[in-house]
Amino acid sequence: MHKRKIFITIFIIFCAVSLVSENFCFGGTDDDSWKASPELVAKLTRRRSETNYDEQKVPEYTLPDPLIMSDGSRVKNAQDWTSKRRPEVLELFKTHVYGRAPIGRPKDMSFKVFDSDKQALGGLAIRKQVAVSFTGEQDGPGMDILIYLPNDRKKPIPTFVILNFGGNHTINADPAIKLPDSWVRPGTGIVDNKANEQSRGKASSRFPVEEILKRGYGLATIYYGDIDPDFHDGFKNGVHPAFDKLSEEKRPPDAWGSIGAWAWGLSRAMDCFETDADIDNKRVIVLGHSRLGKTALWAGARDERFAIVISNNSGCGGAALSRRRLGETVKRINTSFPHWFCENFKKYNDKEDELPLDQHMLIALIAPRPVYVTSADEDLWADPKGEFLSCKNADPVYKLLDRKGLGADRMPGLDKPVKSGTIGYHVRTGRHNL
Repeated sequence: MHKRKIFITIFIIFCAVSLVSENFCFGGTDDDSWKASPELVAKLTRRRSETNYDEQKVPEYTLPDPLIMSDGSRVKNAQDWTSKRRPEVLELFKTHVYGRAPIGRPKDMSFKVFDSDKQALGGLAIRKQVAVSFTGEQDGPGMDILIYLPNDRKKPIPTFVILNFGGNHTINADPAIKLPDSWVRPGTGIVDNKANEQSRGKASSRFPVEEILKRGYGLATIYYGDIDPDFHDGFKNGVHPAFDKLSEEKRPPDAWGSIGAWAWGLSRAMDCFETDADIDNKRVIVLGHSRLGKTALWAGARDERFAIVISNNSGCGGAALSRRRLGETVKRINTSFPHWFCENFKKYNDKEDELPLDQHMLIALIAPRPVYVTSADEDLWADPKGEFLSCKNADPVYKLLDRKGLGADRMPGLDKPVKSGTIGYHVRTGRHNL
């Protein structure tokens, strides 16, 4: 019942849809289904002619069956999935896409609360800031977690956790939020890749902190660059050199990339939440946008402690089916961001049909827990229909585990969320944004 309540609240935070409305889509007719604007398709094609944005040009493809094991036998029941097929699928993603991260909590990891204010945001919130050391060494790799919890609720508090792009201080203008010491992405006012006061609160439109708190939930956020700076230097920065196991000074082809590292960092945050009596660690919702949406899905697939998983505009390597080759492709993402995935993933540049998996199997790894995938009408780069089809094709695994999956056969209409099952989905008006 608690998970159900949290799942419904997602719509308040991400959809701006009234919870008392009955205007939800449960499939609809073909005429109701979302379709990309022909004008937008033409415009984007002119801008990037080498990229396919046209649904009519999507090649024929066959998806791997998530319920067929590698030896060709069929998964017959929940026990088969849990003990045999799920570990097998997880292993496929580690080998071919995200790479292998260290398993479990590092033995020397430590947490230190360096800020605690019970009257933050004008008395609305408890604010905590926690320094996490992954190795227990003061000058070693680590991250800062910013936590806001409502002041007027009984504890423990169900909490959303999300990685942010610019530093914890960007999510709210609260002057007490510590600026990161890590490398930050270039942007307005950023000098020499260092955070400064000018960027404080600049991403607040993506983080409705007060609304979340008033609904009775907590929010925890971490700057993703604390875990691993988002540029390719041969994995010499961030967490990788502290934990990599090299062979003849080389990383193996299935070594974890940056997405694997960021997802690993989210699990380390979960370790921290398990020590905090104010946070309900059985009701932690992991979410992410864009590359961090890919990260949230992988974190939720790897770590079953996350109660709900939310992906926003995650696209290729996230919720979108690779075999469709619409918008961003495997080759393009591996070329533009060679550090995000493991080296093995590059073998599938222009060879998506040779992958022994596709992203619907990533959604399936989250079963039977709720997962919510969101797309945007103008974000064809992320392939909204491909994201929907991943949800749809994960359905058989949810049904095997006695859960109603997506609850829709066709793409819903614009701004009409599908929410009748354990998998939720919507395509909203707008661009690539949270």
